[in-house]
Amino acid sequence: MTSRPDDDGAGEHTLDLLAPGDSATVARIEGDPGIARRLMELGLVPGTTVAMVRCAPLGDPLELTVRGVHLSLRRTEARSIHVAPL
Repeated sequence: MTSRPDDDGAGEHTLDLLAPGDSATVARIEGDPGIARRLMELGLVPGTTVAMVRCAPLGDPLELTVRGVHLSLRRTEARSIHVAPL
C-alpha cells in the first residue's frame, strides 16, 4: 500500500482508498453516530482486519471481507472508516 493524498501522516487513510486485494486494520470510525454504530454492528470495530475485494464498475458499492464475511458498503460509508496498513 502506498501513501495516498489524504494520508494523515501516521499511515492512516480512509477505507474507500484501499485498492482491490489490499488489507488494513480498522483504526477508528468517524461521522454520524447512527452510521458508526451500524458499521460496528457489522464487525468493523477498531483492531479488525478488513480486505478490499472489489468495487462495482461505477465505483459504488465496495465489496469487503471482514472476519470471513463479505460486506458491501457505499463509498460514503467507507470514507468514515479510517484504516492503518498491516
